[in-house]
Amino acid sequence: MEPKRNLDTLMSRYQAGDSAAVTALVEAVGPRLHRFFMAQSASRSDADDLLQETWLRIHRVRHTYRPGEPVLPWLYAIARRVRIDQYRRASRTTARERPLEEASELSAALPRQETHADDLETLLAPLSDGQREIIRMLKVAGMSLEEVAGATSCSVGSVKQKVHRAYRKLRDTMNAMGPQKGSSRGLP
Repeated sequence: MEPKRNLDTLMSRYQAGDSAAVTALVEAVGPRLHRFFMAQSASRSDADDLLQETWLRIHRVRHTYRPGEPVLPWLYAIARRVRIDQYRRASRTTARERPLEEASELSAALPRQETHADDLETLLAPLSDGQREIIRMLKVAGMSLEEVAGATSCSVGSVKQKVHRAYRKLRDTMNAMGPQKGSSRGLP
């Protein structure tokens, strides 16, 4: 519990204008937020951009943090909104763009290299958006049930229910894949 209280204290000091607290908060939480974005981004560059935008937004809305409240759910809620805003921006941009014929021919000719993020996305594909998000927060970002509940504005019971249903769907999917593919992944 002490590290979480330390983060809460750092955030309170940040609100009071303590620049050392800002640095300590970024060093303590930055890697977690970066992992949160890496689990959902196609590239490290995108995750870096999302992280930077998150810190800018945190700075702009730092006055809305209520001292004494847990800071991690507040930070992850902001990060989640940044990610949603970026997704919407990207969707609007791609809706207006016209595909280049040369680009599609070039991409078809180049072999695609799979990454761990691709494997995770393939595994999580059958899940609903809400289930994927909760699995990422719990398993990739390492958040607690209470932190996920705060970040998603759900109750802890609702988070547990979504996780249980997601695990069941993942087990069914992996069982359908066969024993050799599904046995190498460990699910609770």
